[in-house]
Amino acid sequence: MALKPRKADRPRSRADRLERPEYAWIWKPLVVLAGIYLVAVVVLGMWWSRAPAPFDVERATAIQRDAVADGTAEAATAPAQRGAVTLATLMTLVDTLLDKPGGYLRNDVAPPGAWLDNMPAWEYGVLLQARELAAALPAMFDEETAELDEVQATLRHDSRDWLYPGTEKRLAQARDALGERLAALTQPGTGFAADGEGLAQWLDRVAARLDTQSQSLSASVADDEIVSQLDVEAAPDETPWYRVDDVFHEARGTGWALGQLMEGVQRDHADVIDAAGATQRWERLRVVLERTQRRLWSPVVLNGSGFGFFANHSLVMANHLLQARDLARSLADDLERQRREADVSGEEERDPASTSGAEVSEPEGEASVSGEDEMDES
Repeated sequence: MALKPRKADRPRSRADRLERPEYAWIWKPLVVLAGIYLVAVVVLGMWWSRAPAPFDVERATAIQRDAVADGTAEAATAPAQRGAVTLATLMTLVDTLLDKPGGYLRNDVAPPGAWLDNMPAWEYGVLLQARELAAALPAMFDEETAELDEVQATLRHDSRDWLYPGTEKRLAQARDALGERLAALTQPGTGFAADGEGLAQWLDRVAARLDTQSQSLSASVADDEIVSQLDVEAAPDETPWYRVDDVFHEARGTGWALGQLMEGVQRDHADVIDAAGATQRWERLRVVLERTQRRLWSPVVLNGSGFGFFANHSLVMANHLLQARDLARSLADDLERQRREADVSGEEERDPASTSGAEVSEPEGEASVSGEDEMDES
C-alpha cells in the first residue's frame, strides 16, 4: 500500500509532464502566438483578396502627369498630345498591381500570399490586358518610341518571378518608362496618330484574348451539350475542379482592367471612334465589361449546370466575355475600314490631279491607280 501513492505521483505520460507548472511557460505562450498568427493571416488574406475599386481616368491622368512633371505647375497642366489619357491609365493599372492591399501577390512564397489564389489570378488577368495594350502602343504613335519597346519587353517577363529583380521591380521599371513617354507628350508631334493607327490592332488582340478566356471558362463544365451552345471557336479541355475559381477570377481581372483601358482609349480617340460610327457599340462594350464586376454573393465559385439548385458562375462570365469579344471584333473591323477610307481620301486631297493625270501622261495615271489598288488590298 505504501507504493501506491508514490506510483500515483509519478507522471503517466509526456502530456502529464508538460502540464506541470515548470513546463507551462513553454507551450502555452507558443499556442497563444500560433493562434494569433493564424487569425492575423486569415484576416489579412480576406482583406488582400478584395479587388480594388475602379478609378476615374481623368483624375488618374492628372495625378500621373503631376508625378512625371519636372517640378513646375506649368508642365503638369500644359496641354498634352493625344495619348496622354491612355498612357496614364496604363500606368495606373501597373500602380494598382503594386500598391493595392498586400501589394503584388502572384509571386509570394510566404503566407498569407502563398495561400491565396483568387487575387493572384485576378492580378494575372490585369497583367494580360496591360501586356496587350503595351504591345499595341508602338503602332499608335507617329514616331519611334524606344520607351514603349522597353515597356513591352519588361511586362513580358514571368509573372511569378520572385528572385531579384522580381516581378515588382520589373513592373516599376515599366511604369517609369511609361512615365518618360507621358512627360514627353507636351511636345508637338509626340502623340498618337490622328487616324487611329494601331487601334484596330489592339482590339483584335483583345478579342483573341477574350476568346481564349471564354474557352477556359466554358471548359469548367463537363457537359459537351452545354459547351456546344456557347459560341466558342474550339472545344476546350475540361478545367480541373481546383482551377475553376482561378480561371473565373482571372476573367474578372481581365474585365476590370479592360474596362478601365477602354475608357482611357476612348478619351484619346473619341473623334476617330465617332467618325467610324462606333460610339454606341464602344459604350455597349464598356457596359458588358462592367457586368463582369458584379458582386459574387457566394463565398465560392459555383459550378452547377442547367436549371439545377446551384448556378454556374463560369458560364455566366463566359457569356459576358463572348459578348465583349464580338463587340471588340466589330469595332476593330469598322475602325480599320474607317482608317483605310481616310487614307484614300487624304491621298486624293494631296494629289487631286492624279485621276486627270492619266489623260495627259498614261504611265503616271497607271501608277496612281495601281497604288490605290494596293492600298485597298492591304
